[in-house]
Amino acid sequence: MNAGRGGWRRGMRVAMAFAALCLAGCSHGHDDTLVFWTFGPEGEAVARLLPDFERAHPDIRVEVQQLPLSAAHQKLLTAIAGGTTPDMAQLGNTWLPEMVALHALAPLQQRVAASTTVAPSDYFASIWATNVDAGQLYGIPWYVDTRLLFYRSDLLKRAGFDAPPHDWAEWRRMLAALSHPARKVYGILLPTNEYEQLLSLALQQPDPLLRDDDSRGNFESAGFRRALAFYVDTFRLRQAPVVTNVEVGNPWEEFGKGVYAFYLSGPWNVGEFRKRLPANEQDDWATAPLPGPDGPGAGLAGGASLVVFRASRHPRAAWTLIEYLSQAQVQQCFYRLTGDMPPRRSSWDSPLLQNDAAMHAFRDQLERVKPTPAVPEWERIAVMMQQVAARAVAGELTVDQATAEMDRQADGILAKRRWLLRQAEARR
Repeated sequence: MNAGRGGWRRGMRVAMAFAALCLAGCSHGHDDTLVFWTFGPEGEAVARLLPDFERAHPDIRVEVQQLPLSAAHQKLLTAIAGGTTPDMAQLGNTWLPEMVALHALAPLQQRVAASTTVAPSDYFASIWATNVDAGQLYGIPWYVDTRLLFYRSDLLKRAGFDAPPHDWAEWRRMLAALSHPARKVYGILLPTNEYEQLLSLALQQPDPLLRDDDSRGNFESAGFRRALAFYVDTFRLRQAPVVTNVEVGNPWEEFGKGVYAFYLSGPWNVGEFRKRLPANEQDDWATAPLPGPDGPGAGLAGGASLVVFRASRHPRAAWTLIEYLSQAQVQQCFYRLTGDMPPRRSSWDSPLLQNDAAMHAFRDQLERVKPTPAVPEWERIAVMMQQVAARAVAGELTVDQATAEMDRQADGILAKRRWLLRQAEARR
C-alpha cells in the first residue's frame, strides 16, 4: 500500500467544513472501545485474529472499521481536521510523512524502547526506516511489499538461458532474445501508467531522487538518467508493448501463453498465478530479485504500518494491540490469511514461507529495498515522473528533455517545502 495526495492543506480546510457529514458513518463508537481503521482486505483478516487478543486482554474491546482504499486518504484528512481520528490505523508508508506534517501521529520510540515484543533489529532495515521522520519513530511495520521479476523459466531455457538475469546487460540480452514483436510477443510487460517499475529502476542508482533537503528534483542526475534510458530503450527496442494496464486485458493468461516472458510485480501475484494458470504450467514460472545495473539490484520498499493517533483516547490499548499484531506467530497467521509479507526476519522462519520457492526471491530482495523520499508531496511527484516518462516512451521527449521537465515540475511541487525550510532556517 503506497499512497499520498497533493494539496493536503487545502484538503484539510475543506474537510473541516464538512467533517460532521463525512464522518457520520465512521464515528468513534463507545468511549471504552478501541477503534482501528483498516483500508482494504486486511480488515477482514485482522478481525479473525482478534478473538485470541481479546481473550488475552478482556479489558480491551476492539472495533475494526474497514474503509475502501479509494476513500481512505480523504477520510483521514477529514478526521484529522475534525478531531475525530480513530485510535489507530493501517497507514501506507508513503502517507506517513503527510500525517506527520499534520501533527496527527503519536511518536512511538519510547514505547518501542520499553517493549519486549517489538525488536527494531529484527525488522528489514529500510522498511523500518520508512516509519522514521526527522529522527522520530511514528509507525510499526505491519506488512511489506516490493516489486521483483516473475519470469517464464521454460522460455528462458528455450532461449539458451539457465538462470534469471544478474545485471542489466544480461537482462537486455534476454529481452532481445525473447521479443518477437511481429508475433506480438515481448520480453516484458511494463504498463506505461504505473510508476512502480521505473521507480524500482531509479532506486537502484546511487543518486537520490530529490536533493537540497528533499526540496528540489534530482532527476537530471546521472543515475536517474541511466534508469530512464534503460526504461525507454526497452520500448524503443520493442521489447515491451506500449500499453497501459487497462489495455493489457488478462496479464496472467497472457503470461501463461508466453506473450510476456517477464512481469515486474509484487507478492500478491504469487497466489494469482497459482490460481489462474493450469496445473501443467505451474512449473514454467518462477520469481527472481530485480537485476541491478551492475549486479543484484535494490527494490522499492513498500507496505503498510500501524500508527497511533495523537488524539487517541486509548493509546495504551492501541499499543497493546500493535504489540500483539507484531508477534512473529501472529504475522505468520496474517500472511496465511492475506498473502501480505511479514516485516520481521523471524517471521520468515515459518515453514509456510521457507518451503515456498516463489517467496525466496522476495526474502532476498527485502534486504536491499530502499524507501522513497519522506516528503508529503512524494506521491504527486511519482505520478508526474511517470507521466513525463510516458511522453519519452512515445517519442515526444528525449531522455535529457524528460529529466529536465521532471525537475522543473518537481521543483514547482516542492515550492512550499522550500519556503517552509527557509522559514525554519530564519528562526534559528
